[in-house]
Amino acid sequence: MDVSILKDKFFELYGAAPLIVRSPGRINLIGEHTDYNEGFVLPAAIDKEMVLAVAKNNTDKCRLHSVDYNESAEFSLKDLKPSDTAWANYILGVADQLKKAGHTIEGFDCVFGGDIPMGAGLSSSAALECGAGYALSELFKLDIEKTQLVKFAQKAEHTFAGVQCGIMDQFASVMGKKDHAIRLDCRSLEFSYFPINLRNYQVVLCDTQVKHSLASSEYNTRRKECERGVAAVKEKYPEVNSLRDISLQMLNEVKEQLDPVVYKRCSFVIEENERLLSGCALLEEGDIAGFGKKMYGSHDGLSENYEVSCKELDFLVDYTRDKEYVVGARMMGGGFGGCTINLVAIDQKDTFIAGIREAYKEKFNIDMKTYEVAVKDGTGRVEVANATA
Repeated sequence: MDVSILKDKFFELYGAAPLIVRSPGRINLIGEHTDYNEGFVLPAAIDKEMVLAVAKNNTDKCRLHSVDYNESAEFSLKDLKPSDTAWANYILGVADQLKKAGHTIEGFDCVFGGDIPMGAGLSSSAALECGAGYALSELFKLDIEKTQLVKFAQKAEHTFAGVQCGIMDQFASVMGKKDHAIRLDCRSLEFSYFPINLRNYQVVLCDTQVKHSLASSEYNTRRKECERGVAAVKEKYPEVNSLRDISLQMLNEVKEQLDPVVYKRCSFVIEENERLLSGCALLEEGDIAGFGKKMYGSHDGLSENYEVSCKELDFLVDYTRDKEYVVGARMMGGGFGGCTINLVAIDQKDTFIAGIREAYKEKFNIDMKTYEVAVKDGTGRVEVANATA
């Protein structure tokens, strides 16, 4: 987003020069539905972001303005609670978490906007939460450690937005590193950076423009199915606490006791963790084509064994399979809609985008959107004006 537009709007509304913070959305290269099974994920921060302009206002009020919605709202910091203004809850929730942790925050003004596509699964809400936390930490010199900001942002989503999300989105937004993916252990929160040297390839996201109503109910069903598999293995191996602790061999030992559907769900998660770990080794070797094959394996498992894909996502991935200039593709996110992520040869990306949009339009009569993204650094300050010091 153009920072000058944000600064001008801030000055127009509040007559001050603000501190500017950017906070990115994220992609996940591989590792879906592994997070709540204490497994691994491989996200990266991208060059689609939320930008926030903030300054103290010497009151006990929090005054907010959304550029994208062209709406303003005002709240008392003395009585923070979820608002009917949905977009405000992401900032209010973070302020509430900071206060509950014992940090002193005073009245502030905030104008924000961004270019993260809404509803595409690129975590605009996490970007806003993380940006708000970072901005308030900077503004009031709270010196909050980054991983603590991540936890505050996640908790804000749970309490004020009412979404029981995992920690990947917020972690990627804050901890992102240019040209690197983050291998995050969702059990311990230990993480490592792996280079994404795409060289002649471009990450292209294809947005189905659909979100099937199955998503939330099926998500809960999958969690329960995984828990049933863990319980069965735990009878034989008491030390087991999650699918993270279970090998395919261990699962096969109790296969006869499992519902075939439960077996499929659990085997996918175990295999997805293995795909991710071997995929990281391929990234270190610079083997993008090898990594792309792991992406296809991920999609096939999500579609056939975990059954969270849909006809639109499968169509987009299948379109790429005979295209030599696409080395990897898969659905990204929880499923039943959202985006596919594709690794496309740069010199063929325009051909790819035109072709896949035309094919999708012909099949579903939907004008598909595509986004070219690059891997960037996580949440940080853009500039500081003297007025905020």
